[in-house]
Amino acid sequence: MHLPHQRGPLHDLSDTPQAYDAVLADVTEEALARLTPEGSLEHPDAHDDIGDTSLGITSLLALAWQRGKDPRLPEAVRRSLAFHLRERVYTGDNPGYPNLCLTNSGLPYARYVLDAGAHPIGDWPSTVWALLQAVNVLDQAEGLLGDEQLAELRQVAHGYWRWLTEATFFNPQRAGNQAIGCVVGGLMLARHLSQEEGESVRGRALSLYAEEIRAHRVRDRGALLPPEHGGAYDNNYGPISLSFLAQAHRVSGTEMFAEDGDTLARYLDARLTGGGYDCGGPRYSEQHSGFESVLGLRYFGARIGADLGRYRGDTRWGRHATRRDGRIDGHFAFMLVWQIQDPTRWHRAPSPDAARHQLRSGTVSVAFDSRMTPTLVEAAGTYYLPAAVRRRHGFGPVTDGFLLCRPMGEVRVRDVRADTLAAKLVTKPVVGRDHVLRHVRSLYVTDGTRLWVTVAVERLEGAPYLLSGLPYAADDGDRVRRTAEGEVTAAGALRLTHPAAPGDEHFDARAELTQEQAAFALAADPRGYGNPDEGWRHLASSTALEADPAPGAPDGLHVFAVRYGPGGVFAPAFEEAGGELTVRTEAFTALVGPVAGDGRGEPSLTLRG
Repeated sequence: MHLPHQRGPLHDLSDTPQAYDAVLADVTEEALARLTPEGSLEHPDAHDDIGDTSLGITSLLALAWQRGKDPRLPEAVRRSLAFHLRERVYTGDNPGYPNLCLTNSGLPYARYVLDAGAHPIGDWPSTVWALLQAVNVLDQAEGLLGDEQLAELRQVAHGYWRWLTEATFFNPQRAGNQAIGCVVGGLMLARHLSQEEGESVRGRALSLYAEEIRAHRVRDRGALLPPEHGGAYDNNYGPISLSFLAQAHRVSGTEMFAEDGDTLARYLDARLTGGGYDCGGPRYSEQHSGFESVLGLRYFGARIGADLGRYRGDTRWGRHATRRDGRIDGHFAFMLVWQIQDPTRWHRAPSPDAARHQLRSGTVSVAFDSRMTPTLVEAAGTYYLPAAVRRRHGFGPVTDGFLLCRPMGEVRVRDVRADTLAAKLVTKPVVGRDHVLRHVRSLYVTDGTRLWVTVAVERLEGAPYLLSGLPYAADDGDRVRRTAEGEVTAAGALRLTHPAAPGDEHFDARAELTQEQAAFALAADPRGYGNPDEGWRHLASSTALEADPAPGAPDGLHVFAVRYGPGGVFAPAFEEAGGELTVRTEAFTALVGPVAGDGRGEPSLTLRG
């Protein structure tokens, strides 16, 4: 089976003006055929996330008219705008909405579901989206709207802003993408108000960002990130936040948006595999966005000089939101408007800079978490997740069922490049079940096609092995398919084991259940509201590669050696002298310095091909 949302890299979609004109032409024909006598442009199957959808298509038609002057469009824009202003603007409180701090305000808002009291929790983000659609129409209004309709739209947009910032708690879902989107709406709205009102709205938008979003950023892998549904990063919403930061910087020129976007972009570049696969998040785990991410990935990819467009989006939403029949839905249409307006093109080359939390070369990549334990290994087109044993997750030595990968002290990292090789040495102090402090030295070396992992640790009792990952997915053309195997070789015996126990907490890669589905099954709340990252942490066991110690290790050490990717015989050799460990393989020789490191305790690594 293929993963449903991990599809093609987003930079595979053409982003030339001609390509975008073709997209708008298709939108125009479908919209004109759909336009009802009442002026609605909503998809007939739309039910939720509906409050902004007709207005979103209106904004696309307005942009199409400004670019091509199709004579059929002015009347369609006016009729559909009239429909929104007449039928989709609500001023009476929605029964059951829990986040009001001012009742009976009479201020306008948009509904997530049209029926009164039906799932009102989504009204805050729906109003943010309606505000953004409205300001996009205002931006394109010249020559399209009469004075009366223009004034009414401006008044409603200002009312949306006031409802979001005065009548409700700000960002009630603690969703960074929604909150930054609201700030963008204020910054864009300010340009359409009187000078005094505009300055007030702009100032309020900037202070909300600084005090309610920036001041509450969450640290992950050394980066401060806008919080997303209770976590630091979500692979669906995180890139959407990046798009909102791009638009905020484009509209305001304020440097803090560029700084925070650069930080988020570098973080994303480090966690993302070279093939563009990623997983993990507090709201969704594998439900990648599509066109909603393009602006941010493209804008900040160019700023930091990284190929962020490799990100595998859901290309069914590659241009705009669609329903199951493939027909357009106006939800989030403002993102298509902005990416058409932004002249930035894709940066397609990888960043040449070494990143602490990633090793990447060619078709090989390793992403590391804050503890410098791999979270994703990519080699030969296969993606490996951290395996689980006895409720402990990661990559590392296992003894007596205890996984040695959580640091008890400072983690040291050294990056080295030599000829066609790239390497990262991670030195990590750990404590086992016996309370003995040991130093685990993990060496990762790649030639861009294969990955060699060598792990050395003071000799362990019993029958230790190296937990070497959970083979989970593999590239399959422009899709990603599930797998339960990979091209892996070890110096010692290698086993691929599967859980014997039944139940949600035991993940068998041979089953059709996806990582996200398993994570939601173990989460505390329903799918879509639970935290899949938290749920996945409840995993007790999983499919796992287990590598026995390599033969010929120096006295007093256990050394484990694994190669991911193609190759012939794998028979590494090891020598130790004065605390320095020499590792010789068919492709390289590495000299790993003593555990004590240099005068500052930093590890040393010498590498030659």
